[in-house]
Amino acid sequence: MNSEKLEYFRGILQEEKRTLLEEAGRTVMEMNSDTTNFPDPTDRATQESDRTFELRIRDRERKLINKIQEALNRIDNGTFGICEVCEEDISEARLKARPVTTLCIDCKMEQEKKERFR
Repeated sequence: MNSEKLEYFRGILQEEKRTLLEEAGRTVMEMNSDTTNFPDPTDRATQESDRTFELRIRDRERKLINKIQEALNRIDNGTFGICEVCEEDISEARLKARPVTTLCIDCKMEQEKKERFR
């Protein structure tokens, strides 16, 4: 992959990482500033449920941030866009759809087929 395309994907990944980190910061700020004490148990339960849901989302985003960092590292070491299984190039269309991917579409489909049979 040429350096122009690598920089394009680097930009996409860095922007996504920045957005996710901003969201995480906003969530922490909101949770720290929300000191509402609901006397009604139902309202308290709703608030706790909402917080739990928000934290689950942030945990998934944390995992995505790690994948983004790994993809940025692959750009730096020259392995970005190469399938980990068959070592063929991953299509540009697939990378645009999911820039953190490490598998070409054929290997990913094979992996999913094996997972279904387990």
